[in-house]
Amino acid sequence: MAPLLPVSLLTLFTLVSTATSHYSSSSSSSSSSSSSFFSEWRSARATYYAAADPRDVVGGACGYGDLVKSGYGMATVGLSEALFERGQICGACFELRCVEDLRWCIPGTSIIVTATNFCAPNYGFTADGGGHCNPPNKHFVLPIEAFEKIALWKAGNMPVQYRRIKCRKEGGIRFTIDGSSIFISVLVSNVAGAGDIAAMKIKGSRTGWLPMGRNWGQNWHINADLKNQPLSFEVTSSDGVTVTSYNVAPKNWNFGQTFEAKQFES
Repeated sequence: MAPLLPVSLLTLFTLVSTATSHYSSSSSSSSSSSSSFFSEWRSARATYYAAADPRDVVGGACGYGDLVKSGYGMATVGLSEALFERGQICGACFELRCVEDLRWCIPGTSIIVTATNFCAPNYGFTADGGGHCNPPNKHFVLPIEAFEKIALWKAGNMPVQYRRIKCRKEGGIRFTIDGSSIFISVLVSNVAGAGDIAAMKIKGSRTGWLPMGRNWGQNWHINADLKNQPLSFEVTSSDGVTVTSYNVAPKNWNFGQTFEAKQFES
């Protein structure tokens, strides 16, 4: 099985502050494929990994850190290059079901997982000879706890069907602020609706709206001095829905803190 990509992260504080600010949301027209975006079943394959060390659930190519503390738990998945979209897909939710292999499938079951990691290609093998996550394969790597909800562990490299679905999350969108000096990095997590963020803006009380760039996964960054200003965020998901939350972080915010704002509709 191709390895999941480990990523070293700064330890994030788990302070969560609920914004008492104004909130507004607007929806632009969805893409022409949105009707099939959440409903069309497609073919892929899936394998699993067994976490032998507690550190195995910390990190990942989407930047969510400790998946249990972040609220994702074991309902997560690593995606092959053909599905990962260079990290834009991070946070999207998928429903998977076992098909075809009646020896191992658990009939009538499916699982819902959130994309949190990348399954790196292994070009030492061909795509059909051991390189499960090599292009053009559509491949999912699941924690064994999730895998065993739809199939017996002996199934190994198993045919599945998958579809994108809307994410349902408890609580609001979380913004974790890191960086130093004028470099600000914001991790966006616990996103409902489409789940993945396509664009993001930040605003201080003394600035207009400033576009942020994707650093990696769902970490967004900007070079701006916004200290001693309450921060507002505008996030746009991949289906074109925009949520704007004002004064999410108070004037005395610090790097390493996490703040919670209103949520997309799921």
